[in-house]
Amino acid sequence: QVQLMESGGGSVQAGGSLRLSCAASGYISNGFCVGWFRQAPGKEREGVAGFYTGSSFTYYADSVKGRFTISSDNARTTLYLEMNSLKPEDTAMYYCAAGPVPCALGIVRDYNHWGQGTQVTVSS
Repeated sequence: QVQLMESGGGSVQAGGSLRLSCAASGYISNGFCVGWFRQAPGKEREGVAGFYTGSSFTYYADSVKGRFTISSDNARTTLYLEMNSLKPEDTAMYYCAAGPVPCALGIVRDYNHWGQGTQVTVSS
């Protein structure tokens, strides 16, 4: 059972940057979808970025392409989300998640391990 814990959220002005981290309780082996999701008040949780472990393919939601970058450390125990040029519409609770294949990147129901979330607030 993989346990995930996010950190790095906070309040920032529009145009600013934040780096989110997600610490996993152990090594995430090949054969998993890992990614970041977010949920704003009154909205459904949505995929932000993700990748298949053991693959170089990455997924980004159209709304964050060119601004956000997902990565992990070599030990694959920490997942990162670098967020630049933040906008007020990026305000949400951000979650990291993992799920075994078969899984689709960015699809909430395919992930069965979730962190508790970290709040990101972007002011105009």
